[in-house]
Amino acid sequence: MQFETSSGPVVGRVEADVVRVLGVPYAVAKRFEVPEAPPPFSEPFTAFERALAPPQHRSPLLTRLIGDDDLGDGEACQRLSITAPADLAEGERLPVMVWIHGGSYVTGAGDLNVYDPRALVTEQRVVVVTVTYRLGVLGFLGDGVRVPANLGLLDQLAALRWVRDNIAAFGGDPGAVTVFGQSAGGDAIAHLMISEGADGLFRRAIIQSAPLGITSGRSAMTSAMLAAVGELSREAPVGEILAAQMVAEKAARRFGLPGGMPFGVQYGLPPVPPEAERDEAWRKAAPRIDVLIGCTAEEAALFAGAVPAIERVFRIPVAGPVIRRFGTAPLTRKIYDAPARAFARRHREAGGQAVRYRMTWQPDGSSFGAAHIADLPLILGTRQAWERSKLLGRVDWSEVDRRGRAVRRVWAGFARTGQVSPDDAQAARDTLTFPAS
Repeated sequence: MQFETSSGPVVGRVEADVVRVLGVPYAVAKRFEVPEAPPPFSEPFTAFERALAPPQHRSPLLTRLIGDDDLGDGEACQRLSITAPADLAEGERLPVMVWIHGGSYVTGAGDLNVYDPRALVTEQRVVVVTVTYRLGVLGFLGDGVRVPANLGLLDQLAALRWVRDNIAAFGGDPGAVTVFGQSAGGDAIAHLMISEGADGLFRRAIIQSAPLGITSGRSAMTSAMLAAVGELSREAPVGEILAAQMVAEKAARRFGLPGGMPFGVQYGLPPVPPEAERDEAWRKAAPRIDVLIGCTAEEAALFAGAVPAIERVFRIPVAGPVIRRFGTAPLTRKIYDAPARAFARRHREAGGQAVRYRMTWQPDGSSFGAAHIADLPLILGTRQAWERSKLLGRVDWSEVDRRGRAVRRVWAGFARTGQVSPDDAQAARDTLTFPAS
């Protein structure tokens, strides 16, 4: 199938009940430079291959828990992929959901198999766009003078502009765009809400497990990282850049909890306001953006359980889950839960629509419980991608699918209306709760 875009014709293909359009350039950028609109195609672009991942060190923890999905990597990673129902009627316009992946701003890619949106698209009749953007030193460590800061966030804005300008050609409604993302992806979305140039690019935001409790007071840590790295060459091999990234991460360790996610948004540098002005910026954004925000009940269990000795304790019959729940509760509350609650409260007080959720499902036989990223297989990904994940323990895929259908119904319902209906909440009641405050 051929689609007309602002860059020229794009060719996708039908895969049973969906249309796939993979790895389309939404921007181009030289190293350490802001993204620009891609040049016109000289001939139709064949969009059959998943986007390359950005240069990165693979996460040993995620590889151990989920497995490896090697997309290859490259700096020309400003690509997006579109999945739409194959039976779109002429002129039909569907809600659009744009996925911003997580990974502490240092790992991941939009087109990993664990983010496959086929089930969400076919069950809920939406168009899903997955975005790949720059990470680590290449995306989130500019000093704002020699190198622009927040390049990864600027990539995301460029992707959203591309969606606004082109998604109608794929059956999507540019006036009904919801951004959704988990972990660092959720954090990015919170900051897209207050980014210059973002107004009108999306109507709704689903913020999953964003570590908003460690986003404040990071300037000294960032300065230490910049000093440790020094001036990086625009011509250096990628391996040298990734080695410098490890140096930056080491410099961040002495800064406590924020050092667990050393890369991220830098306040006061384009496109985000100074830190002192961010709360007021979120208040101003509230009336025009509906928000669904929340976390899992045991977020921190993923990171505690990464230590083999602690994971063995978590596996102790009867006592292990109790130790896990109470041992990880303070960090879950500080980094994820309390900030989400405060975000929703401020949003409502400023005249916006905000719904808060909490994922309580603990997969049977999982030593990690309702941990960070345990919600993802309920929203995105295939059985093949997730079934062997240690996060799911002994649970049968039929249960994952049953719960996933209910959660996907909530997510897509919110994308359509900005609310969670009582019927959708009831359908997901054994997986999600929706606290009133």
